Amino acid sequence: MTNHINQKGAFLIISLILCMVISLGCRNTEVGTPLECDSEPEIMTTADGVQFVRTPDERFENLPDFPYEAKYVDIDGLRQGYVDEGPPDADPVLLLHGQPSWSYLYRKMIPVLVAGGMRVIAMDHIGMGRSDKPIDIDYYSYLGHIDRLEKFIEALDLQHITMFCQDWGSLIGLHVAGIHPEWFARIVVGDGTLMVIPEGFQPFSPVLFPNVINYWIFSPFAYMPSQQVPFNDEDSDPSVASTKGFFGFWIRYALTAASFHPSEVVEAITYFDLSPEEEAAYDAPFPCRLYLAGPRTFPSLVNDMPGENDEAWTGLTEFEKPFLTIWASNDPGNLGSQETQDRLINNIPGAAGQPHTRLPEASHFLQDDQGAEIARQMVEFIQANPR
Repeated sequence: MTNHINQKGAFLIISLILCMVISLGCRNTEVGTPLECDSEPEIMTTADGVQFVRTPDERFENLPDFPYEAKYVDIDGLRQGYVDEGPPDADPVLLLHGQPSWSYLYRKMIPVLVAGGMRVIAMDHIGMGRSDKPIDIDYYSYLGHIDRLEKFIEALDLQHITMFCQDWGSLIGLHVAGIHPEWFARIVVGDGTLMVIPEGFQPFSPVLFPNVINYWIFSPFAYMPSQQVPFNDEDSDPSVASTKGFFGFWIRYALTAASFHPSEVVEAITYFDLSPEEEAAYDAPFPCRLYLAGPRTFPSLVNDMPGENDEAWTGLTEFEKPFLTIWASNDPGNLGSQETQDRLINNIPGAAGQPHTRLPEASHFLQDDQGAEIARQMVEFIQANPR
């Protein structure tokens, strides 16, 4: 989620902001309640003094359409979880999720890619999914996530990677690709980008008292319909409206709201309704609020970016290997805009001549809405562009 939205998608979000500012009568009448654990979490500590929790394995049992065994690698004294399916000697397809999802988001893509002969690796960022979860929000930083992705790739000795990245997975993955283009054979991006923010500029004011739970802040997703209403089409106005005020609110909501939990976000920004079992799967990694430091902090990491992506963006603008964009046509955020997609297509040499597309009936979490179709297009893309 970013600080601009398509004008046709702006109406709902602007209405929600007005509800907050003008009349509290619009907000959900139920007071937010933080997630509570059934038992006291065990807090562990790395050799470097980082306190963390580990989601109990039983939380991941019998998840719908996700039978995949968890594998782990040690990164900085923390256990990083990932799925590794398909022929072990095949070139890897690396799937990077964003916030507040985890590798469960790729459950519809993994089987199609494996059937296409690919080795598929879906990684959970530290703080997310089946990975360990440091409990101090100050542990998390933009460069920290980048550093851990680099270490993950090196630890698994991944070579000739085809990367698919979306949301914060793209903000992290594209930085790594721009710095280490030799690691990648192909790149596919869905509703993502690499933002370049000038050094010295602060995009948003820091949240005061980020660890104080706010029981009254309303959910910006409470009134979004389970079945998303189509708002974008080929004739839509390509201009965008600034919603910096909304993204600042989103940062504050994610950090402090008692009601914040991942499934509400994924449900709100998928085109199709999620079943109760699927919603529970998105919340499975987080038995209670203590486990939520990672997804809580992600939006605020925009303030870490000024001056950090210049070199990586330069590297991307010199990336001549195959580069494909697969976009959702019903994503209300800036990451879903035609402008964002065109910025990649027009600036990255490897994007020239590729079959870029926008998928109908797909929103921000397009992997959930159209995962099988995305994977099918990726298999065709890989076969059409052998290394």
